[in-house]
Amino acid sequence: MFITVILGLVVVILGLTCAWPAWGWPASVGLLAIAATMIHRLLRPRPAPADFEPPADADGQGQRIAHIALPSAAPDYDFSFSATVLWLLLDAPEDAAAVNPAALAVDAVLQRARAVTARQPPRHCALTQHQLDAALATMNVDATGRVMAMARDVALALPEHDRERLVKLADVRKDEDVWEHERNYERNKRSYLGDDVLKDPGSAVVWWLSRNEQEIEGAVERIGMLAQLSAAANNDTVAPPFEHLVAPPRVDVHEEDHLSAAPHGERLDMDGVSFDAFPSDQAVDSFLAWFGFSAEDPDVRLFAERLTRLATAHGKTEVVDALRHRFASDPPERGETEPRRSEERDE
Repeated sequence: MFITVILGLVVVILGLTCAWPAWGWPASVGLLAIAATMIHRLLRPRPAPADFEPPADADGQGQRIAHIALPSAAPDYDFSFSATVLWLLLDAPEDAAAVNPAALAVDAVLQRARAVTARQPPRHCALTQHQLDAALATMNVDATGRVMAMARDVALALPEHDRERLVKLADVRKDEDVWEHERNYERNKRSYLGDDVLKDPGSAVVWWLSRNEQEIEGAVERIGMLAQLSAAANNDTVAPPFEHLVAPPRVDVHEEDHLSAAPHGERLDMDGVSFDAFPSDQAVDSFLAWFGFSAEDPDVRLFAERLTRLATAHGKTEVVDALRHRFASDPPERGETEPRRSEERDE
């Protein structure tokens, strides 16, 4: 109205100034009316579609949908979607077919919601709901161009049994990761010890000395033990240069008892040396040879006497008889035996 009044005043001033003829005044009034009408249509305020929020139960322009399955990024794990769908029916040509605006609006909202949920993992249900709130909060034209649709009161949930499965799977994956890291650590440690530290006795000695830099004498004392470890790690025997540093095998009292208690005719095996059990003379010779004594050794009789006393102390009569039988055929001379007995008493 303000613009129309201004234009009217402008026309009157022009008419008076230019001395229009009588017919010019009605024509100017008509042009003024047409201009006012066009200006009114151009400047008339229109409602913003985004601000349109009709009630859910009014005029058929709102509908509540609930428990609609929407896919997630994981197969077989679907979200449960609920929302209130709102729509605005757009103008259509006179010859356009009739439509069901509610169905078009619901389909448009579900398509938009599916595009969001299909990219999200099921364990991020709460985050996905907020993303849906933002994605469905504006009025958008559907694919047919007949309605504008949006959604509010969006709710997204994951079934309880699926949530429990996801928690179990997550725990299993975490346990597998820990186990895999532990296995890799153990594998690396074995590789380090077998291929580097214990690949030969020299590497083993250097490794021990690097951890005990101030104990050089201790490293020297452990060369034999480290050589044995290196040989065992490589399924091999001790290298010849280190054999003299390896301690001989120990024979405890239980092994001696086992030897003396072996039945007649049975073969005994001690550290790879096999011989017949007592009372065979050949078995006695084999047993003495295992200790490093030969028949010509001058100390063999002294060792036999000591072994006899040891067997007597343990009540092994068969061993005593076997030893006495072996050396009875060749008794020692008195002059040779007495000094040794005197030596034994001094010891």
